[in-house]
Amino acid sequence: MEPLISAFNIDWKLFLAQVLNFAVVFAVLYFFAFKPLVKTMTERSDKIDKSLKDADEIEKRLALTEKEKNEIIAAAKKQANLIVEEADKRGEERRNELIAKAKEDIGQVINAEKEKMLRDKAETLKEIKKEVADLVVLSVEKLLNEKMTSDKDRELIKKLVK
Repeated sequence: MEPLISAFNIDWKLFLAQVLNFAVVFAVLYFFAFKPLVKTMTERSDKIDKSLKDADEIEKRLALTEKEKNEIIAAAKKQANLIVEEADKRGEERRNELIAKAKEDIGQVINAEKEKMLRDKAETLKEIKKEVADLVVLSVEKLLNEKMTSDKDRELIKKLVK
């Protein structure tokens, strides 16, 4: 090794001092630069890993929430359709009830008017009969030139019936 040392002109004292300087600089850099840098990089890696895991979790929650939203919307649409169908059904029933009531009311009005017409007709017939009877009596009185009494009326009826 001696020929190697003399060939390269290596001074042991200087070499030892340089190795010691390198060790001191390396130790200082290791403790004050490299170790904090590794610690910071590890923390950042952990934060990034945590952020990625959180992002995956958020994506899963978002997908689940989207699925739940779609289910809720579908259920709400079904509920709305049922409500609309029920409202249509109730409306149709109410319409039929109103039509039936209107027909019943019209029937009652028609019946009341028929009854009124029948009463008016009967009253008119009664008045006509009375007037005809009065006219017949007057006609008979004029023909006979005498006043009709109940006795004469009976005699006349007996004569006519025979």
